[in-house]
Formats: sequence, C-alpha cells, structure tokens
Amino acid sequence: MLGAATGPGQCCTAPVGAAVSWLFIPTPLHQLLCGLVSHHYTNLSFSFLCLRNTMFDKESTAKRVATVGAGVSGLASIKCCLEEGLEPTCFERSDDLGGLWRFTEHVEEGRASLYKSVVSNSCKEMSCYPDFPFPEDYPNYVSNSYSSNKDVKKKNSVFLEYLKMYANQFNLLKCLQFRTKVCSVTKRPDFSVTGQWEVVTLHEGKQESAIFDAVMVCTSFLTNPYLPLDSFPGIGFFATDLSLYKGQYFHSEYKHPYIFRDKRVLVIGMGNSGTDIAVEASHVAKKVFLSTTGGAWVISQVFDSGYPWDMVFVTFQNMIRNSLPTPIVNWLIARRMNSWFNHENYGLIPEDRTQLREPVLNNKFPGRIVTGKVLIKPSVKEMKENSVVFNNDPKEEPIDITVFATGYTFAFLFLDETVVKVEDGQASLKKYIFPAHLQKPTLAVISLIKPLDSMRTTGETQARWAVRVLKGVNKLPPSSIMIEEVNARKKNKPSGFGLCYCKALQSDYIPYIDELLTYIDTKLNLFSLLLTDPHLALTIFVGPCTPYQFHLTGPGKWEGARNAIMTQWDRTFKVTKTRVVQESPSPFASLLKLFSFLALLVAIFLIFL
Repeated sequence: MLGAATGPGQCCTAPVGAAVSWLFIPTPLHQLLCGLVSHHYTNLSFSFLCLRNTMFDKESTAKRVATVGAGVSGLASIKCCLEEGLEPTCFERSDDLGGLWRFTEHVEEGRASLYKSVVSNSCKEMSCYPDFPFPEDYPNYVSNSYSSNKDVKKKNSVFLEYLKMYANQFNLLKCLQFRTKVCSVTKRPDFSVTGQWEVVTLHEGKQESAIFDAVMVCTSFLTNPYLPLDSFPGIGFFATDLSLYKGQYFHSEYKHPYIFRDKRVLVIGMGNSGTDIAVEASHVAKKVFLSTTGGAWVISQVFDSGYPWDMVFVTFQNMIRNSLPTPIVNWLIARRMNSWFNHENYGLIPEDRTQLREPVLNNKFPGRIVTGKVLIKPSVKEMKENSVVFNNDPKEEPIDITVFATGYTFAFLFLDETVVKVEDGQASLKKYIFPAHLQKPTLAVISLIKPLDSMRTTGETQARWAVRVLKGVNKLPPSSIMIEEVNARKKNKPSGFGLCYCKALQSDYIPYIDELLTYIDTKLNLFSLLLTDPHLALTIFVGPCTPYQFHLTGPGKWEGARNAIMTQWDRTFKVTKTRVVQESPSPFASLLKLFSFLALLVAIFLIFL
C-alpha cells in the first residue's frame, strides 16, 4: 500500500536475502551478494514507487468533483467529468433534475420559476446538446407543455423529457443526489498545496461534510428575482401612507394567466418574459399596459422563408458582420428588424441602438398592439393607490395588478466573497469561468454568461474546457495576466467593429465558443475541411452554426456529428411538413445552384487568403 511506514527498499530486501541464502553460498560472499542485490532492488523499488506516486498524483488531480445544480449546465458538467475519468457528485436541492425547465405550481427559493406557457427562445437544432440532438418529432421551438410520449410513466414537459433522455443516455443519474442543499464550499487549510475544497451539504435535516478535489458551480444567473420597488414612488421606499399602492404586485414568477381575468394589468419591463406575460394576459384581462424605458427590437421566431430565426441569424457569415464598423452593423440590423414591422410606429424602437440587447422573440406581440389589446407606455413616474402615472403622460391609468418583469440577480451564498465576489452584476472570472485570483484553478463557474444564442451549447463548451483544466490537462495563465484580462473586460470598451456587447455577462456567441474550442484543440478549420470534405464545409459555411460542429474533431469527438449537420434541415421541416405537397420544378434551379456554388468558393478563398 502506498504511503506505508516502512522504507522504500525494505519491502524487497527480505525476500531477496532469503532467496540467496537458499543457494548455500559461503557467508562472506553471501553477505556481499545480498548487499548488492538488495541495493539494486532497493533503488529499483524506490524508483518504481516514485514513478507510481507521480502517476497516481497526476491521475488523481481533481479526481472527485462536486457539481452544484442538476440543471442544463450541471448535467453537461457531469458528462464531461465522466468522459475525462473524473468522479463527479452532483448536489441538487430539489427532488428532480432540470433546473429552470422543471415546472412546478409553486415558486421555489433560489431558482427562476417558469410560467406554464413558456417556449424556448432558441430552436431545437441550435439549442440541443452538441452530441445529442432533439428527437426529430419534437417541435422546432420546445414548449413547457406536457410531452405526448406514452412510454413515459410520469408526465414531463417536452424540454424536461429531453433532459431526462440525455441523463439516461450518458448514465448521469448515478452521480445525482437529490434534495441536497449545498450550505458552504470552503478552501481546505492546505488549499495552496492540494487545491481541495470542503463541501457541507444538508439532506433531510442532516448535515454532512466531504472533501473534493474540485468544484463546478452550475447555478446560473437566474436565481434571485430582482424587484426594484424603491425605484417606483408610491410603492417602495418613497411611498407615503396616503399614496401607497393598494393593488396586487409580484415578480414575473407567475404560473397561469387566469389571475388576470377582467383585471387592469401593468407589466413593467420589456424583455422576453414581460412581453410573453403581456401577450398572454391580453387574452383575458380588461386592459394591459406594457411599460418600457428603452424599447427593444421584436422579431418573430419564424424568420426568412419560414426558417427558425437563429438558424438564419447565427451563422459563420457573422465573421463578415464582425469586420464591419459598428454604425454600419447597427444600421443593417435596424433595417432587418424593421422588415417585419416599423418599430417606430409601434413605440418600440430602442432608444440606445449602439449597444446590443437581446431581441424580444414573440410572434403575436405586434398583433396584440395593432388590435389595441396591449398598450405600450413609457417608464412609470408614480404609483398611486389604485392607479399609475407614466412619464410624459399626465393621465392616471387605473391598475389592479402590477407585474415586475425586471429580471434576476445572482449570488453564490455558499461561497465566501474571497472566492467569488459579485459586483455590478458580474464576477472576476477568466472567460466567465475561473476565479482569476485563486492559487489553484480547482473551482469553475459554468453558464454565468449571456450569449446571443443557446445557453446549453455555451455551458457544455465551458464544461469541456473547465474539466480539462481541473484535471490538469490544460493550464491557465498566471493570475496577474487573468486579472488584467478580467479588468479590461469589465471596462466594456467597444472595439468599433461588429456588434457592441457592453452589458454585464454579454458575449458574442460564435467568437466566444471558438476561443474555448481553441483551448482544447477542437476548433474546426473550415479551410482544411474544404479540402477533405467540401460538401460538409459548404454546408457549414452557408448554413446555421449548429452545435454539432463543435464535436467534429478533437477531444470529445462525436462520430454522429457529420450526419447530424447534413440532416439538420430534415429534422427542422419534419414537424412542419405534415402535409406533403408536390414541388414545382424550376428550369433555372440547377444553373442557379452552380453559380451559387462558384460564388461561395470565391467568398471562402477571399476570407481565408
């Protein structure tokens, strides 16, 4: 056994001496041979033990990994740990996996709560795990409605069913500990040497402590509802007894629209949740106001030619967009957004068009405005007893219910601020993952980022790199360099080209993913692929940047990636072509395809030369 009290050579000396004595060699020669042989085996044994200890230490780096949260990013982190030979243990405070996508009829502490009608913002081909496509019969935009799968005993939402299929496919359930709350994660006294953590958990009233070589925090940034009451005179800090708002108010964590029936509703905040709630309430409410400070671009999930929006918008051709000056990019985006309807005529046009904010995705919203079911209003000036006054509008509007769709804040209550400190909506993390100041890179934060597209793909890619760092395969730069990089990012200085991502946690999807893939030597070389597999290369270049591309090569390579890419449009239209129609043949189709192919070849060579 390694680490025994005996000396490194003693385990071999006795058997060798006994073997030599058995030959009846004269005593002086016997002693000399015993000494030589013993010395030889002692050195050999010591060398072997040193080598074995070195190998053991290398293999055991981050051997046991504690994962906090069994949501989308938590499941991906467990899978990445298993693939790298680590031993993950996932602590989930609720009684099931799924995180945000596990619908409950009640609001749970520390977790964003979905309303019953919620639909994913990214289509299934863009938002699946990179090596596990959604079933082809799933809708393009997955909802929170119950699945129709008769083989499943317990009825789950469509998205939750997918997550459970993923967990079963990769045998992740064995690593999960449900109804277990993480109370604290603290450094061990010898952290500067071992990098280990003490994790204290609470399960059914019993507190337990365990030592882990690494920790992966997968709790997302949607943890604490942000309710800025003090910013609204009449309801918060500035309220008086005479003007205190008497109506009902709550955060956007509601469940069903029937609570709005025959009520006059005010929704504050024009993000995706606020817009969804306003549209849903408008079907049953007496009147609905949507208050916005800065406006927003609104797009339909059904984009050009009926394609899902992100399969058109998120492509490798974004490289061209990112090389253009920001004012030109903003003008092009405004032109594209207004092609559906003129936002200025609806009072929705963003006031600040220099900084990108997430577009609102809602197919029904313009229709509710044009029919008078939803009224767009500016920011709230004052809340009165049963009414509201908006800025630049002297009229008081009667209100029964106010919904604050004002987003979330996040905090890591189980971590000391010396480990991860949250300031101004962000933390000092290398590439939004590793605390820049830690002596040992044995703690990773996954999915604390806001990419323009899929959170699942981003979180999975983060986990792939993070696990290899925790294992010791990939190295981080010195803390001083990482701190300098983090401070530069916090200054949010626009480059002057491409889209301007100046809000906390915002990042450009494709460049960020590409950078992480470079760290683990899996970034796709499109030019090399053009020489070896031109059909696949052209499909990738002109098509959507689906996540399967990130598993075509390198560590974590998925053999089914190529086929998934080549059949992505088949799965997209599988659920929409429920009535077969005969396509009209075009005499110019073949000629047009030929010219398109030649034009693409020229474009690719111009980009890479």
